[in-house]
Amino acid sequence: MHWIDDYQLFLFDFDGLLVNTEEIHFKAYQYMCKKYGFNLDWSFARYCQAAHYHAEGLKEEIYRELPALYEVEPNWDVLYACKREKVIELLHQDIQLMPGVQELLEALDKANIKRCVVTHSPQALVDTVRCQLPILNTIPYWFTREFYTHPKPHPESYLTAIKQLADYHDNIIGFEDTPRGIKALLQTSAHPVLVSKAAYDNLPSNVIRVVDFNVLNNSQKLESLGP
Repeated sequence: MHWIDDYQLFLFDFDGLLVNTEEIHFKAYQYMCKKYGFNLDWSFARYCQAAHYHAEGLKEEIYRELPALYEVEPNWDVLYACKREKVIELLHQDIQLMPGVQELLEALDKANIKRCVVTHSPQALVDTVRCQLPILNTIPYWFTREFYTHPKPHPESYLTAIKQLADYHDNIIGFEDTPRGIKALLQTSAHPVLVSKAAYDNLPSNVIRVVDFNVLNNSQKLESLGP
């Protein structure tokens, strides 16, 4: 894993990248709809397509799928609060790291390389997960949604982290599991890496793509993986 020494700052997304929470979020959205009397009859793949490209994707797609839900509750913030409460409840039941995350975080901790999480999840949700997965507490800096205004694909969250943590000559690398996260990284000085089994199309050629962190952990140089 010598490639980690080529970089002085690591930027990580959180949900679906470090921790396996995407299915939990999906179940929480289904619960949210059911609580208001509607059935969100989507596959998990359909959910990912709605959630992973645009910041407002889920709001738009759920209201489009269930127009009567909008008639019952047009205030998305009210619906989202219901969903968020369910997520926190589900996170107390079972949560796991994504493959290869434990090994990478241990290596970064041992090498004392700067690293942070940049996520649109609220602090309360993040704290719930960190309590259950101690290795996450080796990451010293956490930029949750309370730290910035505009969600990804806007680059504000990453630019905030870079401004606070990066030195002038730092080589920066960022990891995401969604196209909208990659789009945010592409508007910064970080080298973008997509960690996902999904076959997302139309990504720029400079984005390195791997199915999980185990691929990275077994590599000596990222250049060997190709764009």
